[in-house]
Amino acid sequence: MLQLDPGVIIWTALTFGLLLVVLRVMAWKPILAMLDTREQTIRQSIEKAEEARREAESILSKHKENLAKAEETAQHMIREARELAEKIRNETATRANFEANKLIDKAREEIERDKQVAITQLHGLVAELAVKAAEKILNEVIDETKQKKLVENFINSLRVQA
Repeated sequence: MLQLDPGVIIWTALTFGLLLVVLRVMAWKPILAMLDTREQTIRQSIEKAEEARREAESILSKHKENLAKAEETAQHMIREARELAEKIRNETATRANFEANKLIDKAREEIERDKQVAITQLHGLVAELAVKAAEKILNEVIDETKQKKLVENFINSLRVQA
C-alpha cells in the first residue's frame, strides 16, 4: 500500500513553490515579455495590412474613376471624330456637287456657243447654196443687195418651218 509521508509532501510542496518562484522570476517575465512583443508585432502587422488594404481600395477606386474618365473621354473623342468625318463628307459632297454643277453649266454654255456657231455657219452655207441655186435658176448674177434680201427671206422661212 501506499503511505503518505508528511516530510516528503512538505519538501515536495516547498520545492514546487521554490521552482515556481524561480520560474516566475527567470522564465515567466521573459516569456510574457516575448508574448507581448509578439502580440504587438502581430497587431502592427494587422494594422499595416489593414492600412495597405485601405490604400489598395483607394487606389483601385481612383483607378476605376480614371478608367471611367478615360472611357468617357475616348467615347467623346470617337463622337467628335465621327461628327467631323460626317461634316467633312458632307462638305466634300457639297463641294463635289458644286463643281459638277459648275462643269455642267460650263459644258452647256460651250454647247450653246458651239450650237450658235454651227447655226451661223449653217445659215451662211444655206445662204450660199441658195444664192448659187438661184443663180443657176436665173442664170444671172445677183447683186449683193438682192442676195442679202433673198438670204434673209430664206432664213426666215426656215425659222418658220422649224
